[in-house]
Amino acid sequence: METYRVELYDTTLRDGSQSEGISFSVDDKLRIAQKLDELGVHFIEGGWPGSNPKDMEFFRKAKGLPLKNAKIVAFGSTRRADSRPEEDKNLNALIESGVEIVTIFGKTWDLHVRDVFGIDLDENLKMIEDSIRYLIERGLRVFYDAEHFFDGFKDNPEYALKTLEVARDAGAEVLVLCDTNGGTLPSEVKAIMEEVKKRISAPLGMHAHNDCGVAVANSIIAVECGAVQVQGTMNGYGERCGNADLTTIIGILGSKMKTSTISPEMLRKLTEVAHFVAEVCNMQLPNNHPFVGRSAFAHKGGVHINAVMKNPRTYEHIDPSLVGNERRILVSELAGRSSLAMRAKEMEINLDRKSPEAQRVMSLLQKLEYEGYHFEVAEASFKVLLYKEVKQERGFFDLLGFRVIVEKRDTGEVLTEATVKIRVDDQVEYTVAEGDGPVNALDYALRKALVKFYPELDSMHLTDFKVRVLDGSEGTAAKVRVLIQSQDAEESWTTIGVSENIIEASWQALVDSVEYKLIKDRRRRG
Repeated sequence: METYRVELYDTTLRDGSQSEGISFSVDDKLRIAQKLDELGVHFIEGGWPGSNPKDMEFFRKAKGLPLKNAKIVAFGSTRRADSRPEEDKNLNALIESGVEIVTIFGKTWDLHVRDVFGIDLDENLKMIEDSIRYLIERGLRVFYDAEHFFDGFKDNPEYALKTLEVARDAGAEVLVLCDTNGGTLPSEVKAIMEEVKKRISAPLGMHAHNDCGVAVANSIIAVECGAVQVQGTMNGYGERCGNADLTTIIGILGSKMKTSTISPEMLRKLTEVAHFVAEVCNMQLPNNHPFVGRSAFAHKGGVHINAVMKNPRTYEHIDPSLVGNERRILVSELAGRSSLAMRAKEMEINLDRKSPEAQRVMSLLQKLEYEGYHFEVAEASFKVLLYKEVKQERGFFDLLGFRVIVEKRDTGEVLTEATVKIRVDDQVEYTVAEGDGPVNALDYALRKALVKFYPELDSMHLTDFKVRVLDGSEGTAAKVRVLIQSQDAEESWTTIGVSENIIEASWQALVDSVEYKLIKDRRRRG
């Protein structure tokens, strides 16, 4: 097996599950483990088999995973005080999990030994030694997590170092220094690791939490100080403020430090895997997430866009493709005609940035954004607008009128009905549909009216609906911005509408959604 200078240790399935709002099923954990293996992560901490039946089931099923790069690791603690290791249920559960490698944590901070365990400092050292030796004697490889190491070192450096010496002498392969409270600064990590290396001749690792927002920085500093293993979670999930974000760490190590961690081919999967994990966790990955966020390589300012078009290095710290992401040029009132021309080119529309046509479209965009439109989050609406304004595409239908009725009965039942009257060429259609709400009913009625003319509309459906009040000081008379996400078999897209009337704003977004679908299908057919 290839030797790596820095090994990646993922603890999303354990530490990440402690994040507020995240709860994994066994199947979720298995799916994430397979994706992490595809990314080239070296160690995947599957959970604590001694703590719950779900984790034990994961380890049983994980034996059947066709992993090519990763080793599954079980997590646990040292033996309990005043007991023998062979009598400890947690240690025996680690053995029964069937893994090759285990990680156990022990107390490094004398404050915890006295105030939490309430035991003698020497007894804690014996617990560390006995537990590691017991597991190694039964054929397991052991990583040792020195819990609260940095806080312990600050209070009592001699005792903190003694716990590491005991773990090393007992046979632990890697001594992982943990900033469990997340309160250590990068300068402190550097100074303390330099002191540790003077006394401890053993491979060191880093496990950082993000309570001060510097977990990634601390992890990178640790690597620069010689750490051979970095622990973290995908997208930084974890208890309180989260763990060190392994996604960002991988991006930095692979693109900035040229550190041997994973291959360039695997690095290109980083964005895909980050979004996959977010989806399984049912968490929204922030657009501005480093390396993998949708906005990580998005350009909005006109000066920036003009420069990037000439040389991407002017405003991009790396080539987005290195981490599987892509450059995005946003169109807004801040952008100029260069960005508009560039977006038009992507859509195979010829638009000279110096032409009166470009100036007209730019003025329209600025006017609409002043009114509350936000095209950078509704690219489908922007594309519909551009086709109509530049290519003079006619609409696919004319609205003759619509009506929405919401009725609440004394039984508590709420009924919603929408009627839509449209004209396609010389034919008029008048349809009625019921829905779960006004927008749902309008969506059904509109597509019901159009499907005889455009059968492809039967393959699309609305998947998300968001409303934002643009000026709260106006109360119920305020403008609202509606975003609608739709989907067919090939892709999903977002459209926008703005009005003082929420139904009218929704109608605008619905019409754009339908027209985007028809335009893209017509273009695909040539």
